Amino acid sequence: MPAPDEPYYCSQQINIPPELPDILKQFTKAAIRTQPKDVLAWAAAYFRAMSKGETPPVKERLEMPVATQKTDTGLTPGLLRILNKQLGPRKTVPLSQIEEKWKDLSLPKEQFDELVRIGSFGGDTEWLKFFSLAASTLGENITNAMKTICEILTADPEGGPCRIPFQLFKDLYKYLAQIDGEISKEHIDEVISHLQYDVDKQDGFVQPRNFLSPDCPKLS
Repeated sequence: MPAPDEPYYCSQQINIPPELPDILKQFTKAAIRTQPKDVLAWAAAYFRAMSKGETPPVKERLEMPVATQKTDTGLTPGLLRILNKQLGPRKTVPLSQIEEKWKDLSLPKEQFDELVRIGSFGGDTEWLKFFSLAASTLGENITNAMKTICEILTADPEGGPCRIPFQLFKDLYKYLAQIDGEISKEHIDEVISHLQYDVDKQDGFVQPRNFLSPDCPKLS
């Protein structure tokens, strides 16, 4: 029996909030899909976002390793997709907020600092420039980066052609080419001119199939 000064509880007296089981179920599913490196830090970010009505740091699906993907950075297409869902709706984002979301995913600070250095980012940052530069760390060349960009930014359903507006493609391709520093303006113009034929037949959109075609000049 409990001591006289200790409260006595029975199952009828314990009030379990009716929404708690579903909250915990959704949290568990999200953790399994996302596979966070630091579960406690990620859980704090998850519930903080949920309490504020913001997009939580959750992958859409369990991400399997890709043989051609760089693994030394910690960043993956799935994690980059999370960052874009959280920050992408805005044109510019405070760099401090990008860093906060980056830390929530337990991504390496050295990688963030290197992206900031290469892109000369500071203060209010153009999100799509940071995003595209981060995408360039996931592959061996600009072609891989632009394919990843199309796959994340597309409004097409999963398994679709991954189309994005051609103007957006041109802006980000030119930006990455500028950062690369070894792609001439003449070559960039040649790529864009070649793709224009496909774009004109696709209502102003471009898709990876177009610039991965053997007929298209290499992006880099």
